Amino acid sequence: METKVLRRDSEVTSENGTSKTALNVTSEIGKLKTVLLHRPGQEIENLTPELLNRLLFDDIPYLKIAQQEHDAFADILRNKGVEVLYLENLAAESLYDTDTKLNFISEFIDEAKVESPALKEALTEYFLRLSNKDMIDKMMAGVRKEELKDYKRFSLYDQVNDSYPFICDPMPNLYFTRDPFATIGNGITLNHMRTETRNRETIFAKYIFRCHPRFKDCNIPLWFDRDENTSIEGGDELILNKETLAIGISQRTDSASIEKVCRKLFCKGNSFKTILAFQIPVSRAFMHLDTVFTMVDYDKFTVHPEIEGPLVVYEITKDKDSSSGLKVVKQNIELEEVLEKYLGRKITLIRCGGGDKIHAAREQWNDGSNTLAIAPGEVVVYSRNHVTNKLLEEYGVKLNIMPSSELSRGRGGPRCMSMPLWRENL
Repeated sequence: METKVLRRDSEVTSENGTSKTALNVTSEIGKLKTVLLHRPGQEIENLTPELLNRLLFDDIPYLKIAQQEHDAFADILRNKGVEVLYLENLAAESLYDTDTKLNFISEFIDEAKVESPALKEALTEYFLRLSNKDMIDKMMAGVRKEELKDYKRFSLYDQVNDSYPFICDPMPNLYFTRDPFATIGNGITLNHMRTETRNRETIFAKYIFRCHPRFKDCNIPLWFDRDENTSIEGGDELILNKETLAIGISQRTDSASIEKVCRKLFCKGNSFKTILAFQIPVSRAFMHLDTVFTMVDYDKFTVHPEIEGPLVVYEITKDKDSSSGLKVVKQNIELEEVLEKYLGRKITLIRCGGGDKIHAAREQWNDGSNTLAIAPGEVVVYSRNHVTNKLLEEYGVKLNIMPSSELSRGRGGPRCMSMPLWRENL
């Protein structure tokens, strides 16, 4: 099967003349070298109680404190030698000529579901008056109707929809950069998100990897394309080692999407040999696989007690004799058993909240199981999950603790807020 690539050349040449690939992630715990973040912006200020359900939020974070918390997160990473890139900056730097910018604007407006031709034209002119960075910030923040002061609403569409405050909805979920795409090996899944409000986020990644000077001349394989009609999100994609992926069949990821990833990934001739599809409960608390377990060391995982099993796990491998090209084996198995089987070592499961029913429920709600490993045995965690954090320390895991009163209101932890672009191989 042919695998799409975003451009041509297989390597990026560094200043000293040596070559390197643009992306490299073959584990969850290899030393983190480069990461993509998004600093929360005015999109948070455009959240209202009436829009919470539509925009997938449970509460409204206080932006000033959320930004301070996010800056502390970025500083932790930088102090550990991690290169921190920002989604908003890369997106702005990708629009290097007028045609690219016009194509980007047109695609954005179409996906924002702006139907009136006159309004599309007015909105295009509004965006073109802004610098690239200001335009990206405004697209992320959402465009209120009063911002197009000179636009006269004569069409039926405009008049019927006149009471809704936005021309383009805000995108408050953007600070969870884990989901719109996911780095696997030297390629990415450019994801088709479950909900319309989040699917717009993937436009930024599409243009970054196609057009940004850092990536545009690299051979970045697409293991999945946002134009697919089934959904997959990065929070469901975990790299257990260079040969094994875990992907959740969840509230946000379809089984059909996992098969599509398998076919492309197995045909590329890279190191990945097995994908484990974990069937997890379809609920807000178990939104993605990484909300119920994350890898913190070679032999240690944080877990929510309710995910331990027995689980339905599908082992998917390449099968050239099968009509589908895949061999799928269904297993009913405990989480500890399946991890030991494929990692080849004794595994320790560290229960969120220490397994206590009350603590586990509270800290799971605030992503106590969602840690970001920056090296084997060293993770970033939310301060508020004090029961789980103490337990991690007792198991010898080094903690980098970040403030979390406002960021946690979006229902995502340090892993959710980060997309590794480069990790050292184990």
